[in-house]
Amino acid sequence: MNFDKAREIMVDTQIRPNDVSDPEIVSAFLKTPREAFVPASRKSVAYSELEIETSEGRALWTPRDTGKLVKLAGITPSDIVLVIGAGTGYEAALISHLAETVIALEDDESRVDAMSDRFTTLGIDQAVAVAGDLSAGLPDQAPFDVIYVCGMVQTVPDAWKEQLAEAGRLAVVTEDAEGMGRGKLFTRAGDTVSAREGFDAVPPKFAAFDRKKAFVF
Repeated sequence: MNFDKAREIMVDTQIRPNDVSDPEIVSAFLKTPREAFVPASRKSVAYSELEIETSEGRALWTPRDTGKLVKLAGITPSDIVLVIGAGTGYEAALISHLAETVIALEDDESRVDAMSDRFTTLGIDQAVAVAGDLSAGLPDQAPFDVIYVCGMVQTVPDAWKEQLAEAGRLAVVTEDAEGMGRGKLFTRAGDTVSAREGFDAVPPKFAAFDRKKAFVF
């Protein structure tokens, strides 16, 4: 299979038509081999308009949803970016072409080790994989210019907002009570963090961030 051609077709049919035409983002997609971040049995569909499970609780989003959230984040070449729930590292690799440094956070050592090996094999030296509690973020490395979340959540931990630099952005898809998702960008200005909505999407979610069910008598 010609993965380079499949990557071009993905960009032309799934990225650009969905209002993600920024040259830097398009170039990042073209430089990032999506097939290297999926299980061997799914490589043939790596560029399809599909969500692909990579391990329990982790999945690649559709290219459209990833592109929309990356665009919403407004990543610049001088940004330090924290990627939460990085999974196999695809989004971190993609963002490494847009930012100065990317830290890919995972809560499982085996995922971290696999990510590190993958980054080394692909020559990605602007991204590093680390282990830690996803809900806590990475306070010892904060503040971050951008925090990018690789799963839909119902609740957004305060720790993530607190680790934003001045004018820092938190890009995440949140799920409402009806199960619909909405891309949101939280931005810090002084002690205030405000949010604006971007696009509709229902990507795979992180169940650990579901709302706590209230006890009813």
